[in-house]
Amino acid sequence: MKTFIVLLISMISMSSFAQQQGIKTNTFIINGICDDCKERIENAADIKGVKLCKWSPDTKIATVTYDESKVNLEQIQKAIAKAGYDIGEIKGNDAAYNKLPKCCQYRSANPEPHKK
Repeated sequence: MKTFIVLLISMISMSSFAQQQGIKTNTFIINGICDDCKERIENAADIKGVKLCKWSPDTKIATVTYDESKVNLEQIQKAIAKAGYDIGEIKGNDAAYNKLPKCCQYRSANPEPHKK
């Protein structure tokens, strides 16, 4: 009976390990200002293979968990940049940036105050 339990626990452990292979978590800085930016950034990262994206307006840091067999970090960053947000060397799409509310235009020296 002990042998059966040990074997069962081993099989469950290996199964869990196999399911986690290929899952990565990375962090990077994304320019943005507020909770509205947070929503747009996290929605832009919602592409196939991304398990979770959380961005903090306070730290400007995004934490992304993804399946590297389906998507890579550059593809995720480009999807966010397409929504108008700069990520390091990847510049946000200018047309999308210009459509952001004035209070969210982080490139401006003096963005308008956020309206609620």
